[in-house]
Amino acid sequence: MKISTKGRYALRMLLDLAEHRNEGYIALKDIAKRQDISKKYLEQIIPVFNKSDILKTTRGYQGGYMLAKDPSQYTVGDILRLTEGSLAPVACTEQSPVDCARSADCPTLPVWQGLYRVINEYLDGITLQDILDSHRERGADSYII
Repeated sequence: MKISTKGRYALRMLLDLAEHRNEGYIALKDIAKRQDISKKYLEQIIPVFNKSDILKTTRGYQGGYMLAKDPSQYTVGDILRLTEGSLAPVACTEQSPVDCARSADCPTLPVWQGLYRVINEYLDGITLQDILDSHRERGADSYII
């Protein structure tokens, strides 16, 4: 499984909004500049989130975007499933029960189901707030003399 640029940039965009959440609505141009991502690319990602309850938006001079909820309520898994679609390593693990003629006799099915479970548990166990906290902790250990 490989996470696309869209998924990685979407996560960075939402992390930026989380980090600057006390500043009100944030313009895409500001996120693009801070994250070194093209504004045009971010404009292609935004519609994915407009269809969900992840972002609040406003138009006009002071317009922009902000998270609709606290950063602790957004998991990396939720964000990646919105941008990437399924996180299943193979197609047969996307359905429950498995809709495959070979599933009853497939020796590798448990491997793929286990991998899918581990992927979901791991990514659903990390929130935007966790990432921000971890980044701050790493930064606190950096000393410049």
